Order: sequence, then C-alpha cells, then structure tokens
Amino acid sequence: MHFVTVFWKILFAFIPPTDIAKGYPTFIISILGIGLLTAFIGDFASHFGCSIGLKDSVTAIAFVALGTSVPDTFASKVAAQQDPYADASVGNVTGSNAVNVFLGIGIAWTLAAIYHNVQGRDFEVLPGNLAFSVTLFCVEAAVAIMVMMIRRHPSVGGELGGPRIPKIVTSAFLAFLWVFYVFMSSLEAYDIIPSL
Repeated sequence: MHFVTVFWKILFAFIPPTDIAKGYPTFIISILGIGLLTAFIGDFASHFGCSIGLKDSVTAIAFVALGTSVPDTFASKVAAQQDPYADASVGNVTGSNAVNVFLGIGIAWTLAAIYHNVQGRDFEVLPGNLAFSVTLFCVEAAVAIMVMMIRRHPSVGGELGGPRIPKIVTSAFLAFLWVFYVFMSSLEAYDIIPSL
C-alpha cells in the first residue's frame, strides 16, 4: 500500500504545519489539495463510467460515493473503538457529510451562479432524480435510525457492541440498505422504474 499511496503522501507533505499563522495556511492549502484531488477523482470516475457504459449518476452513487465514504467509515470505526460513547464517530460521519453537501455543492453552485450572473445569464439546475433519491435516502435513514434504537436497547447489548449474531445481522442489513439504494437509484436513472 505504501507504493500505491506514496504519490499522495509526498503531495500532501507540502501542507504547512498548523503552528504557522494560526493554521490558516494549513487550512487553505488543504482545501485546495482536496479540491484538486476531488476534481481528479470526478474526472476519473466520469471516464470510468463512460468506459463501462454507466451513466454519471450511477457511477457517482456506486463508485465515487463508496470511494469517498469508506475512509470516513474506517475513521468512524477507530473513533468508536477509542471512545466510550459514540459521540466521536457520529460527529465524524455527520461532519463529513455536512462538509460534502454544504461546502461541496454550495461552493460550486455559488461560483457557478456568480459566473452566470456576471455573464448576464440565469443559472438553472434541472432537478433530475433528486426527489426520488432524497425520498429513498430519507426512508432508509429512518429505517437505519430505528435499527440503531433497537440495537441500543440493553437486552440487545448496545449499537457498538453486544453479542456476535446481532452485530453480524445489523452489519449485513445496513450493507443491504446501501446495495438497495444503489440498485433502486440505478433502475430509476435508466427509466426502468418511474421517478416521483
């Protein structure tokens, strides 16, 4: 793994330490590096999807989201193991998703809106399958929260531990929710099932 990741290790070694100028250069250069890496991954994913004949929306939810979420999952796992409560792991997941949604979409759309306004045009984004995806996600999120509430009950043993069988069943069920989301979103993207 060292040889696979050595380029990224060297690239991000140029980020200055946090004790210089109260950490502002670290933050700015980190954001620029993450933006560059995100652009590279987005372009690579688009080419990959085109090569295997997948729509961009399916490539995004199946491969890009998986590739960006797996590191967060492992970070949350480590945080959960090192913390007596689930606060750090839940905070990591919530914060990561908030940054992705609010900054990732918000900054890009704000810059695009400013650019189009300066050009004298309106910036319009077609909603596409947003209603379907958000509805499906909200239903699955509610189901996942109910599963966590059940796991939290003392008779089961807690959501971060407990007996082996409930852990395996819960993990399999949560993995199934992700597969089901990708499957249903793919069917909707290819007009096999109707959108909302």
